[in-house]
Amino acid sequence: MSGHLSVIGIGPGTPEQITPQASAALAGAEALYGYGPYLNRVPARPGQTRHASDNREEAERAAAALRHAADGARVAIISGGDPGVFAMAAAVCGEIEAGPPAWRDIDLEVVPGITAMLAVAARVGAPLGHDFCAVSLSDVIERRLDAAANAGFVVALYNPASRARPWQLGQAFARLRAHIPDHTPVIFGRAIGRADERVQITTIAEADPARADMATLIIVGSAQTRVVKRPGRAPLVYTPRIGELLRNDQDAPA
Repeated sequence: MSGHLSVIGIGPGTPEQITPQASAALAGAEALYGYGPYLNRVPARPGQTRHASDNREEAERAAAALRHAADGARVAIISGGDPGVFAMAAAVCGEIEAGPPAWRDIDLEVVPGITAMLAVAARVGAPLGHDFCAVSLSDVIERRLDAAANAGFVVALYNPASRARPWQLGQAFARLRAHIPDHTPVIFGRAIGRADERVQITTIAEADPARADMATLIIVGSAQTRVVKRPGRAPLVYTPRIGELLRNDQDAPA
């Protein structure tokens, strides 16, 4: 008998940002698979087994969960943020494509979650208010950064730093500086919703790669992104929509 596999996004860190759909899927699973720190964010339930693995073992984790589900069990894979954004849903689909025919008969459910770029954006205002893209620095992406900056996109940078690639974020900033103004806002958002949350707003000219680790999401604004100073309060960062830009241009004095 074919089983059921849920790939569940548990959001950026705070329990309040786990959706009711995700909570129901977690409660209904017999076994949970996931990166250890993500599993630790999910309350233990009687009779539910937990299978932790390293962050670099996505394919192996997906295959183990699929084998378990193929035996008829209700299995869940935990993913931080949204499982479809640089996370476990793609790994599961890849294993299904390459794996035995029985895996294609498994009832698969992908449960969306709040991804890191949305959580960081909400903390500072609306930097994603106009066109934007998301890029993972786990890959070689020089031409993509050039294209995104030249097209006027706000860019969300995932996986900005690791032990294997400590130089990559510095190169990405240098690449972007060649295309956007020095005053362009940059937001470093780390561990949003958790006790060690940290948000910093700076500019592309002063952005320091040393501020980031793998728990950090970085949003690099476009030439249109603005910072609104608020005395006694944190500034707002937002990117106007095209209609707002046109209206503001029309209202500006000649």
